[in-house]
Parts: sequence; structure tokens; C-alpha cells
Amino acid sequence: MNNKVVEVQVRAVIPWQGSFALFLGNAEKTFVIYVEESVGTAISMFMRHTAKERPLTHDLLANVLLAFGAKVERIIINHINGPIFHARLIIAAENEIHARKVIELDARPSDCIALATHQGAPIFVAQKVWESVEDVSDKLDLIETQSIGSDSLADDDDSEEEEEDDDDDDDLDDINIEDLLFGEEDEEDDEEDEDADSGSLGPPIR
Repeated sequence: MNNKVVEVQVRAVIPWQGSFALFLGNAEKTFVIYVEESVGTAISMFMRHTAKERPLTHDLLANVLLAFGAKVERIIINHINGPIFHARLIIAAENEIHARKVIELDARPSDCIALATHQGAPIFVAQKVWESVEDVSDKLDLIETQSIGSDSLADDDDSEEEEEDDDDDDDLDDINIEDLLFGEEDEEDDEEDEDADSGSLGPPIR
């Protein structure tokens, strides 16, 4: 495997059309992949350290690893094929029976990220993948700004000024992830961009 990698963090996990948009990146760049609703919910709960009545699937797997003296050492999103991302789960195990052993497994990026988030393990992206995905940093900033604005408006819903600006607020609420990620320009250039898309924007679930 090419060992040139870039470390990223989970910047946001946002519900989107029955799935979740998972934003990964650093100060330089951010890209998005789409994950199943159940995995997106789990990642969001792990990030917020939300207490759960019973273990989720990824809790169970983490507990099994712990029972055998193993843990997630790191994950690498190492390949992209059209809209589909691939990843490797790196597990390190060491106990009284076996000396330290490192195991590399093929896995869905969504499951890898859930386990990495659960255990606080680093997330890496292969350089070739990093260079091929579209940077959506500005669009994530816009989504977060909209969210903050919506919360602020909800807190001030008794003010007269807000009543006067209802039309403007409605326009703000009408903005959604699909508009921000795809936009009018993308719709006009669909035919040209179809072959050029690196899979960073699209509904396939990983």
C-alpha cells in the first residue's frame, strides 16, 4: 500500500435524504461521503459521547476487540472507485498469549469511521484519494452558518424584528444540503461533470 496519507477528522455528520452526509477533512480541505442512517447515527452519538441504554453494533465489536486485547490503531480510506470509497481497518492486538500483532482488514469506510470515532483512533486518507475528491469546505461553512442562524432565530421568535423579516427567514430555511452541494451550476454542467466526478458528491452509501 502507498504509505502517503493525510490525517483528517470528522467535521460534521448531517442527515440527508434517509442517509447521513459525513464531512471529513482538515484545515486544508473537506470532502463528503454518504453513510447509512444507522451508522451515521452511531458516529454522531460517539462524537457526542451520548449514553446508550444498550450497546450498539459498533459498541459490541469494540468490546469484543477489547476482550481479546485488541484495539483499532488507525483507519485508512485508501481507494475510490467512481462514487464508492474503500477503506482498511488496522487492528493491533497484544495479550498474554500472543506478542503484538497488527492486522489489516478490508471494511466499509462508514464502519471504520464509526469504530475509529468510538475508540479515538486516527483517520487517514490515502494521498491519491485526497487529491481526487472535491473540496466542499465552503459549502460546509455555509451549512453550519445556516444552522447557527436558524437556532438564533428560534431563540428570538418573540421579537418584532423577526416578524418583519419572515420572508428572509423563509428563504434561509429553504436552503438545504442538496442545494449547497450541487447548486445550479452543477445542474447546468451535469453532462460535463459526470465523467469527472471523483465520487465525493453522490448518494451511494458506504
